[in-house]
Amino acid sequence: MLGCGQNCCAANDSSSLDLSKLGLSASEALGSSDVSKAPEDDNGCGDAHSSSYFDRENEELNRIKVNGGVASDRPHTFKSGAVYNGQWENNMRSGFGQQTWTDGSTFSGKWKNNNAVGVGRFTHSDGDIYIGQWENNMASGLGVYYHKGSTTYRGEWLKDLQGGLGVETWCEGARFAGTFKGGQKDGPGVYNWVGGSEYAGAWVDNEISGAGSYSAHDGRSYKGQWKESGIHGAGCYFWPGGREYRGDYKADQKHGFGIFTWPDGRKYEGFWANGRQSGQGRYSTADGITKTASWEDGHRIKDVE
Repeated sequence: MLGCGQNCCAANDSSSLDLSKLGLSASEALGSSDVSKAPEDDNGCGDAHSSSYFDRENEELNRIKVNGGVASDRPHTFKSGAVYNGQWENNMRSGFGQQTWTDGSTFSGKWKNNNAVGVGRFTHSDGDIYIGQWENNMASGLGVYYHKGSTTYRGEWLKDLQGGLGVETWCEGARFAGTFKGGQKDGPGVYNWVGGSEYAGAWVDNEISGAGSYSAHDGRSYKGQWKESGIHGAGCYFWPGGREYRGDYKADQKHGFGIFTWPDGRKYEGFWANGRQSGQGRYSTADGITKTASWEDGHRIKDVE
């Protein structure tokens, strides 16, 4: 025997960075909502005519455009119950004005040819607020969205959704700075957790996927490949005190070929399955003595001559 017990190389310390616990909360994992999207009705079916507040009065606006009957700075009440008070031009909302819908949601800002354009403020009935640029009745350009009691997003928007570079912060202190696409974290970005942990790397559809590095608040760190917010692919994992693993991962577990080393010189080079040595591998003691053996579920089964 080499003075190396069966489990000396099992490396039973969990290799998972435990993103299920340290990762995104339910509110943090959500992407942005459409800024001007109307809430669902009592039957969960949404507005009968459109999912956007701005589309509700389109039919009546088209009749007004032809027939007139409106004047600037005189409140106009639509058949839907919404009220517009502001400027008109050629029988279309143009200039500055405010429209209030029956549930209390309001838009105040610039209009052109019946569309919200330029700079404006949309206040939802639940207290959420967007202040920023608009194009064709949709948040587009730079803007800030305040989710009441939850998050604040400052950055770029495209067609009512977070799109481009932006910074999202949570009331408890978490922060993400990076790229968004279709309201989701997508592309390079840095996420900082309240406890001090940090991930810097690639995101896909609001999940950590691709190449990236993670530094845990307790000193552990990982650099390598990810998939669906779990370690997956080739990477390097480092523990406080000098232990490290370099090799393959699958679904947050060592899986494939990898090398585990200890600060006193011990080493295992070989195959892994589900986080434990499995298959053939070579192990070394602190004195530099090496031996090849077969392993199963973290246990050395048979030495190979």
